[in-house]
Amino acid sequence: MRTVWTFTYAISFLFYASRKLKQVKKTTTFEQQETIHQVPKKFGKQVVKRSGSKVVVRGEENIPEGSFLIVSNHQGNFDIFTLLGYFKKPFGFIAKMELSRIPVAKPWMDYMGCLFLDRNDRRQSVETFKQGIKMLEQGYNLAIFPEGTRTKSSEMGEFKSGSFSLAKKSNVPVLPVMINGTYKSMEANHNRIKPGTFYLTICEPIMPNEYENMSLQELSDETQRRIQQELDRLEGVKYKEENSLQSV
Repeated sequence: MRTVWTFTYAISFLFYASRKLKQVKKTTTFEQQETIHQVPKKFGKQVVKRSGSKVVVRGEENIPEGSFLIVSNHQGNFDIFTLLGYFKKPFGFIAKMELSRIPVAKPWMDYMGCLFLDRNDRRQSVETFKQGIKMLEQGYNLAIFPEGTRTKSSEMGEFKSGSFSLAKKSNVPVLPVMINGTYKSMEANHNRIKPGTFYLTICEPIMPNEYENMSLQELSDETQRRIQQELDRLEGVKYKEENSLQSV
């Protein structure tokens, strides 16, 4: 029942948002940016809450000034709602092409500055990355999942190093973000939604002066190392808490 309720809410909100979009188009640029950020943020938070889940956020002090590239691991579908609802600064996703085919969602994604990537079309991918580099240079923030797909577990897949050309060519910080626990609420439950606790940790950014002499692969490895370090730290904390409860 929770699954039906959550998806019903998500669909109805998207129809509400399509009406809201007409109001956004009539506002000034500043008001437009504020509204665009707040509507998807509300959407993400409400979907998480409707699922009965909660989000624990750490490391907001690590968010740098100016534009940056968010690089996150990708465990499950709730990663998107978690980032939308609980990352405090506006950003657009570099999303898979399939999402551009959702009629109600696509206009909002366009306004947010999302870009659509077809990994099976090299020419299209190159053009998308060129657009992304230009947007980062202009002050927009972008987020990418360099694994390319959900792992549906706490394990990380291999990061595709080409994703990091977005940061290197625009000379912006790479902001590693760790997400954990999202897959347990859907993918590990035969796609039926159950409540869970999601962890969103913003790691220390990798600044341009730190990575200027790194290859794309080295930058990818360092980003993945920082995310893995937070996953390991979190699992260590949970292990200690569980043992402490058992010993009481």
